[in-house]
Formats: sequence, structure tokens, C-alpha cells
Amino acid sequence: MAEAARKRRNGDKGPSSSGWEIVYTGFILIMLSFFIMLCSFSTIEKSKVEHFVASFSRALSVLPGGVKVRPGDEARYSLPDITYEQGEVALIFQELLDAVDELGLADDLTVHTVRDGLIVALANKALFELGVAEISEDAFPLLDKIAEIIAKGDYPVEIRGHTDNIPIHTEKFPSNWELSTARAVNVLRYFVKNHDISPERLSAAGFGEFRPVVPNENDKLRAKNRRVEVIFRLSKGNRMGDAGKSEEGFK
Repeated sequence: MAEAARKRRNGDKGPSSSGWEIVYTGFILIMLSFFIMLCSFSTIEKSKVEHFVASFSRALSVLPGGVKVRPGDEARYSLPDITYEQGEVALIFQELLDAVDELGLADDLTVHTVRDGLIVALANKALFELGVAEISEDAFPLLDKIAEIIAKGDYPVEIRGHTDNIPIHTEKFPSNWELSTARAVNVLRYFVKNHDISPERLSAAGFGEFRPVVPNENDKLRAKNRRVEVIFRLSKGNRMGDAGKSEEGFK
């Protein structure tokens, strides 16, 4: 007791006197780390920043599932779970999503990643009238946006036409094979004719009703199967001369 009284008289407040210094030092270190992170962001690719943000959100269990980050009733796709080496995929993915937002086509265009690139599925109603292969003028802005993205790279791009299982039999289109192929070819021709894209990078094919994404059980589901897919083959081993060698994940 006497010793404690002596310390109080001498102004000795014990080991707690430097507590504020520890807190202050910790705060300075946090701020220093924050500014180092900001400086590093200014010198790395945008895709790496986006990947960091996506990974950080998942680590904190924010928005499980990675979607619906826009206010209101509209939903937004998340960035794909990619590595830094796939920065090109992330940038194209983001550009496509921006185009969807700008044109208001969230119900008519879907984007998803596969092992060696991206698949952009365009609903036929956004491109064609029923039973015809001529591209609607309303579809030009959408195709222009996609063509601008294609023109920036050197990777091969495949265009695939698909139909539902309702048969067609006209003089021009004896079956869904011809209809789906004609639609894919017309999209390809639009890209070549209206944009600076090398024809050597593009290919077109029609699959009729034989590669549905959902069962053709009703009108709503059949509408999902009527689509044109634009496939970006982005892997390094699948550039210009190697198109078509990597089919896994595109079935």
C-alpha cells in the first residue's frame, strides 16, 4: 500500500501510461497499408483490381452467390472467378456486361465463362423475327457493341446458331439445320461487313434443335433454346491457328 501511494505521489501511472501510443501506432500502420494498396492499384491491370475486389467480397461472405449488387429489381452478373493470367477474360466479361446495361438487354443476353474463354448467348428474339434469318435492325446496336469488343483482340470467335424443337419446313429452310446455320452466317457476315474484323478469325455453324440448354417442354423454355452463341476462344493455346481444338466445356 505504501509503495502504491508513493508511486501516485511521484506521478507514476504504471504501464498503462503508454496505451494511447500503441493505438496511435496501429492506426498509422493501417493508414500506411491503405495508401500502399492504393499506389499499387495505380500500377496494375484493371482486371487484377477487379479480381481483388471480387475475392475480398467472397472472403468476407458479402453477397453470397456473387450476384444482385445493383439497387432495385435489376440484377448484375458478378465477375468470373479467374486468376490474374486470365485478365483478358475479365476485361471482355466486364465490357459485355456494360453493353447489356447500356442497351437494357439483361433478359436477352447472358455471359458465362468456360475453360478457354467466354460464351455470349443472344436470345433469337433480340436478333430475328420468328422463322427468318435476316437480322432485325433493332439488333444492330447490340451486334455493333459485340463487334467492337471482338475487333480489339486477335483470338478466334465462333458463332453458333440454335433453334427449339419445333420443326420448320419451307422452301428456304427445309429444316432447323438450315435456319440455325443461316442465322449464324448472317451474324458473321454482319461483323465482317460492318467492322474491321478479319474473316480468318470467325467461323459459323448451325446446330438446329440438337443442343438445347433446357428441355423443350413449353413455350418459355423453347425460347431459351432459340439463341445465337458468340464464343470467344481466349486461351493462349487456342489463338488464330488453333481454333476448334478445345471443345471441352462448350457442349
